[in-house]
Amino acid sequence: MNQPNEKLIQAKQQLAEKRSAEGRGTGRDSATRDRLPPGQTLATNGWPVLDLGLRPDIRREDWKLEISGAAKARSFDWAAFAALPQVKLTTDLHCVTRWSIFDAQVEGVLWSEFLKHIEVDSSATHVMFHAYDGYTTNLPLTELAMPDVAIVHSFGGAPLNREHGGPVRMWVPHLYAWKGAKWLKGMQFLTEDHRGFWEVRGYHNHGDPWKEERYS
Repeated sequence: MNQPNEKLIQAKQQLAEKRSAEGRGTGRDSATRDRLPPGQTLATNGWPVLDLGLRPDIRREDWKLEISGAAKARSFDWAAFAALPQVKLTTDLHCVTRWSIFDAQVEGVLWSEFLKHIEVDSSATHVMFHAYDGYTTNLPLTELAMPDVAIVHSFGGAPLNREHGGPVRMWVPHLYAWKGAKWLKGMQFLTEDHRGFWEVRGYHNHGDPWKEERYS
């Protein structure tokens, strides 16, 4: 069984600590709001692949999404998820490692639609997203309410492949891509914020590309 790439994780954590000490990427406003955020470069060879060294191989028929925490417990299998109203989106995507892709075409369920099919307690303020590789990332409900946030299963008209987080991943295009968990397994609704995998290792807790919120 594959194991997380500890050297990669350590190197990224050290970079986050270094950049944080230098005072970079902690909320600097962009002088302009062009399509490409400051510090980003448009990827010319497709969609780059980044992960923790693990790429879970989850078949659609074996996939499940568990809802827990400050919400009524519920489990979605592939059939239940696919039966929800679907939408196609075209957005840009920006990675903290400084690449961006334009006009990414994805298909899935809008977050705003998904909320209609689960029961969330009024005390919930955040969600911790859990992935099949053990990865976690946290988001406030206010950020998830943005119009292009979705739970996606397809990219470019084809099923989302394993390398990019298939069968299902989160899509949060207005924030850096690490906030969109690949290989989505669970959503844990929280009544207060708790930081996820990269957030406790020096990455910014918000992650706005336009403000270069790369490191805390």
